[in-house]
Amino acid sequence: MVDLSVEFCGVKFENPLVLASGVLGITGDGMARVIEHGAGGVTSKSWWDFPHKGHPNPTMFGNESWFMNAVGLPDAGPEKAAEEIARYRKKTKAPFIANIVGGVMEDFGKIAAKVPAMKPDLVELNISCPNVHDEFGKPMACSVSKAAEVTSLVRQRLDENGGKDLKLIVKLSPNVEDIVSIGRSVLDAGADGLTAVNTFGPAMHINIETRQHVLANRYGGLSGPAVKPMTIRIVHDLYRDLKVNGGGVPIVGTGGISTGRDAIEVMMAGATLVGMGTAVHLRGPEVFGLVRDEMIAWCEANGVQKLSDLIGTVHENS
Repeated sequence: MVDLSVEFCGVKFENPLVLASGVLGITGDGMARVIEHGAGGVTSKSWWDFPHKGHPNPTMFGNESWFMNAVGLPDAGPEKAAEEIARYRKKTKAPFIANIVGGVMEDFGKIAAKVPAMKPDLVELNISCPNVHDEFGKPMACSVSKAAEVTSLVRQRLDENGGKDLKLIVKLSPNVEDIVSIGRSVLDAGADGLTAVNTFGPAMHINIETRQHVLANRYGGLSGPAVKPMTIRIVHDLYRDLKVNGGGVPIVGTGGISTGRDAIEVMMAGATLVGMGTAVHLRGPEVFGLVRDEMIAWCEANGVQKLSDLIGTVHENS
């Protein structure tokens, strides 16, 4: 049997496949079902310190090659989040990654202060959503100094509220000139790992029959198979150029991953965990079990007994 288990920032996952934030991450029951379908862990939808409405419909559109969304990060607030993670814990012991977000700087600090009491296994800091410009301006992930400042604030608030042992992952934006510099800044400011990457964009689609924008927000984040080669390049460069404790930085690789071969490719580039979101729309929630089995089949065919041995191997052969 192939050993699919990986360790990420001290947390063990039975396999590296995790639900990416923004898809099926609303209810505890729904996230537990993702584990039943074969995922190794889940990431919640973005939690705010207050109820957040998001954008009006239509918010999503796509095809077999790409997908756009402008959901706008809707959330019912921290009290509801606490209820849902408690429901999740009653159904499974699989790792839970709490994704948190804010508008202005202090919003991030306020939700970070409440997260330790909810007892997630890891915290993912979303500073990179590309479709809330109208509401909050340019994402903090687009600035070296702002990215570092918000990371430092969240690390401080976690520590002050019983979360000193909680590892912090920062979700980066691909829509920057030098993502390695952004990654270095957040690691220096207290992050333990990185998620690479959030959706690309902003992107746009027009219905040529109606001559109207397809999304009510006009602009949306781009994901799906079309962006995978860019995700691979970003993960590759972050792993190559950034080090944590003398080794490659812990990375959640996400963006365009929908098959077992895709997952293995992004791990060879340097990812330890593999996030999937749009793949759920393309192949159904069963995608986690399908991709897991495809990874096993590839490993068996290629003499790989331990999946974690593949992490970053492309760098050894370059």
